Amino acid sequence: MSEAQAHVPLDQPSAWVRRFAGLVPAGEVLDLACGGGRHARLFAAAGHPVLAVDRDPVALARAAGPGITTIQADLEEAGATWPFAIGRFAGIVVTNYLHRPLFPQLFRSLAPAGILIYETFAAGNEQFGKPSRPDFLLRRGELLDAAASAGLTVIAYEDGCVDHPRPAVVQRICAASPGSAVIAAILGA
Repeated sequence: MSEAQAHVPLDQPSAWVRRFAGLVPAGEVLDLACGGGRHARLFAAAGHPVLAVDRDPVALARAAGPGITTIQADLEEAGATWPFAIGRFAGIVVTNYLHRPLFPQLFRSLAPAGILIYETFAAGNEQFGKPSRPDFLLRRGELLDAAASAGLTVIAYEDGCVDHPRPAVVQRICAASPGSAVIAAILGA
């Protein structure tokens, strides 16, 4: 378990992920660094086939279940390559995990009209404990910049302090790839 995953509830989906899960169109969902599978189960229960990826085999055993395929992979390992095709996933969810070199491949794996839901710790969290190393903390506006660089449209974004499930500083984004019906509805197209 990474420093960034140390304080994550094992069974309850993030309120941020629950809030935007219904925007994900039909299709496969990637739960990257899935831990015990709380978000994989949420999406599987909604009828999505889910690919749950983590480096921890014990966590993957907890994540496994109906509608969930698990893959053990350490994408941070030297020489590791991104194993997923461009445009494969209708939804991608990442919580409490940050490895910046994966951003370009992660965003390219989002299908046209797909939805990205991302939530992790941000600079300032060191005042509350772990994670506290800059490698595990997003810089101010970093998710916004990354989404813009990938051509995604931001649906919602937050950067600040939260009290639940514990005091922390987080950044979170819900963004859509081009062609999203959600964006067309928002823009009145």
